[in-house]
Amino acid sequence: MPTFTARAKRKTTESPVTACSVLRKGKTLTTVHAKGNVTRIFPPRTDSSKTAADRALTVALGSLEDSKAEDIVTIDIAGKSALADYMIVVSGRSSRHVAAIADHLLTDMKEAGLGNARVEGLETADWVLIDSGDVIIHIFRPEIREFYNIERMWSEPEIEDGTVH
Repeated sequence: MPTFTARAKRKTTESPVTACSVLRKGKTLTTVHAKGNVTRIFPPRTDSSKTAADRALTVALGSLEDSKAEDIVTIDIAGKSALADYMIVVSGRSSRHVAAIADHLLTDMKEAGLGNARVEGLETADWVLIDSGDVIIHIFRPEIREFYNIERMWSEPEIEDGTVH
């Protein structure tokens, strides 16, 4: 995974102010200040990331159950991918139901203080993807879910005795 470097340029007429302008591939991302380098760009979280992910998962599952989502499957992808800690796959009965589930989930997540999630596919509502950072939620119509079969792609492989290659 490439890392980047941010270098600061100072304006000579004003006090020294950080201005991140140049990114170079292959370097660690740092912010240069007048008094030295700072390797952390974002403020530290108040709670651990696992606790935040569990909280986001609880809010999402509660909202999905309130919206009458069907066939709710939760997949722990913390060790498999850097995308998120959990993936939830659910079905809605129709495009209208899928859109309603997504709207209700977005409202509940925002009210719980989880911020604005990124949303894709809400216009057609065949497959809506909601990325809240710690949890990724896929909301499908049943026939679309059956076609893509995302649960199988992210599930643990079934290894039978004696079939190790």
